[in-house]
Amino acid sequence: MPLAPDAAGHLETLHRRLLWLSCWTVHHANHLRERPDGEVKTGGHQASSASMAAILTVLYFHTLRREDRVAVKPHAAPVFHAIQYLMGNLPVERLQAFRGWGGAQSYPSRTKDVDDVDFSTGSVGLGAAMPLFASLVQDYVRGHGWGKGRAGRMVALIGDAELDEGNIYEALQEGWKHGLRNIWWVIDYNRQSLDGVVREGLWARIEAIFAAFGWRVMRLKYGALQEAAFAEPGGDRLKAWIDGCPNALYAALTFQGGAAWRRRLMDDIGAQGAVAALLDRRSDADLAALMENLGGHCLPTLCDAFDGVTDDRPTVFLAYTIKGWGTPLAGHKDNHAGLMTPAQMAAYQAAMGVPEGMEWEPFAAVPDVQALRDHLARVPFFAQGSRRFAAPRLSAPGPVRLQDRVLSTQAGFGKILDAVARTGGPLADRIVTMSPDVTVSTNLGGWVNRRGLFAREAEGDTFREERVPSAQKWAFSPAGQHLELGIAEMNLMLALGAAGLSHALFGERLIPVGTVYDPFIARGLDALNYACYQDARFLLVGTPSGVTLAPEGGAHQSIGTPLIGLSQDGLASFEPAFLDELSLIMDWAFDYLQRDGEGDPDERSWLRDETGGAVYLRLSTRPLEQALRRTDPFADPAFGHGVTEGAYWLREPGPGAEVVIAYQGAVASEAIAAAGQLAGARRDIGVLAVTSADRLNAGWTAARRARARGNAAATSHAERLLDVLPPHCTLITVIDGHPATLAWLGAVAGHRTLPLGVEHFGQTGTVSDLYRHYGIDAASIAAAAAGLTPGRPLRAVAE
Repeated sequence: MPLAPDAAGHLETLHRRLLWLSCWTVHHANHLRERPDGEVKTGGHQASSASMAAILTVLYFHTLRREDRVAVKPHAAPVFHAIQYLMGNLPVERLQAFRGWGGAQSYPSRTKDVDDVDFSTGSVGLGAAMPLFASLVQDYVRGHGWGKGRAGRMVALIGDAELDEGNIYEALQEGWKHGLRNIWWVIDYNRQSLDGVVREGLWARIEAIFAAFGWRVMRLKYGALQEAAFAEPGGDRLKAWIDGCPNALYAALTFQGGAAWRRRLMDDIGAQGAVAALLDRRSDADLAALMENLGGHCLPTLCDAFDGVTDDRPTVFLAYTIKGWGTPLAGHKDNHAGLMTPAQMAAYQAAMGVPEGMEWEPFAAVPDVQALRDHLARVPFFAQGSRRFAAPRLSAPGPVRLQDRVLSTQAGFGKILDAVARTGGPLADRIVTMSPDVTVSTNLGGWVNRRGLFAREAEGDTFREERVPSAQKWAFSPAGQHLELGIAEMNLMLALGAAGLSHALFGERLIPVGTVYDPFIARGLDALNYACYQDARFLLVGTPSGVTLAPEGGAHQSIGTPLIGLSQDGLASFEPAFLDELSLIMDWAFDYLQRDGEGDPDERSWLRDETGGAVYLRLSTRPLEQALRRTDPFADPAFGHGVTEGAYWLREPGPGAEVVIAYQGAVASEAIAAAGQLAGARRDIGVLAVTSADRLNAGWTAARRARARGNAAATSHAERLLDVLPPHCTLITVIDGHPATLAWLGAVAGHRTLPLGVEHFGQTGTVSDLYRHYGIDAASIAAAAAGLTPGRPLRAVAE
């Protein structure tokens, strides 16, 4: 159905306003705003914004509805911010400070921007895949009967160069497995990347790949002007020439302009009278407009294409565009990071009809401002205000008491989750688990047996129906609570991120729990960082970990993951050794995932726990004898605080302590045994059980910052623990992981520290073989302590 003339006119006006505001925002940041630090440039991607301006205009002001969610191409951020500015959702000061302190972000950010960002983008490829997993989460929510209203479309706006990212194809395959629907990808096919022009014929590969996964492919190559020209005599030859023109040549001619187009077309096909006449009927300016009128810049073409998709089938729009369209940068191969010069911007301003001094005026050069305002008030996407939802918090069920005398934390995790499933309740019903093809080997099997696998349509357990004995009794249904994923860890992290935003995207709380082999967290690290940057809430369980997984060899033994947990923003990391610690941490985590306070620090720990976040557990397959002699740990608030804030004294040091052994995780047995061996030779030895180097470190650094800002009383949990030690005491830190995880403890109160751990790839063997080889067995710990002499440099001990 054709657009009404007034609606078409408003869209054209909005398109021009967005082009101007996005280009001016970048220009102002680079050429007009003071840069006291002397940066060469601020950047901002004028050309990449221009290539998507028409697409964003049609989507936001014509096609999208309130329930739709959009991931905007990172380099189109200035256009997105301009849209929000026109709608009154972004103050002008934010635009004026673009890429500066307190300004609109370089790339759309859920957490750093104040306008209505659905999905953060920035690490290319991830913003494309995130809406795909959000669509699966939407199906999960609605399958459980929680969604209201009609389902939204999850839309990704991506550049063609992003299609080089491998995670996109992993995501496409995962979507196909789950019957993906309600997803649009709009590809800005400008055929230029940072360093050059994309390969010829890429469009055919793109279309074939999407078609293979069941997507509808819509190629938007020609605009309305071109379609009309093709209908003229000689138009078929013009169309054939366009189809055969190499990408680089098309871009170069665009940059050169109408006269260059005419010369080239006359040389190639103009000898035919009909074609010559077609060209002669157009001025150089008209000819340039015709040749640049690709489908991705033509508002009527875009409206028709988007309006024509009325079902929920996954759809990709391959929208041909020109990078820098409508600006002096159009087509030049260096335009990705290029900027208009002041002279070019002055000419551009005149061409756009923006009076001097009105550069920031939202409706400058608009002939009928009130009519446009009235039109904007009716735009469906913005009609009902904020689109970011909230969901009620669910009460955590309380810690699970396990009675096992000997058990690993990995097995304990499975038993705790199984107990939660068996007991039931609102929180248990909102847990959704997922794993990259390691469900059973990470101890999720019990949970899945009780709660089932999710699918939009029921599917029985064939092995059970055929009476084949199996420990797994798994059937698929819309009520299932486990999302079965393929082996790609990137997909796990993206799925956790999408499910961890369900409360904000769909107004329905989910408690996502994902398990993965700990060494392979690194394979999904970019997506994990991306999920945390969006403030997604989830519980990530890395297990098994460390060289404790001895027979598997170095490829399956993690070394650096404790440092990931220590450094990753938005992720609280724990590595408990005992079951009571694990149970307390999991119960705390279920509540922590749901917090959304302002972040005032807890003056006991100086941790900003009110803000909440995601949680990472590093667990082990190594069975440990449990600390059964201690009093009821679940009734002792001091013990509980110690566990969740990072550490507690397993063996309190005496006043003359010469050595303290601080351990984290599965090496607890070695640390305890070493302390026993040293008891007769070293006075008042202490054993510090570290459950979270991350939390302990975060509280310490926060307290230091508070003191620097004038709060002299600020004291962290780590400082209170270590301040009781005499100055001559030595800390021996031990972990089945990189020793730097705990090495910083010596800086808390100035104690010399000997960090033990694993720095190199492991190999196959027994646990005792590998612990002995890396010097983290009881004998090595005791030997390190036995060699200490007060005042003797630690390097001498090593020698």
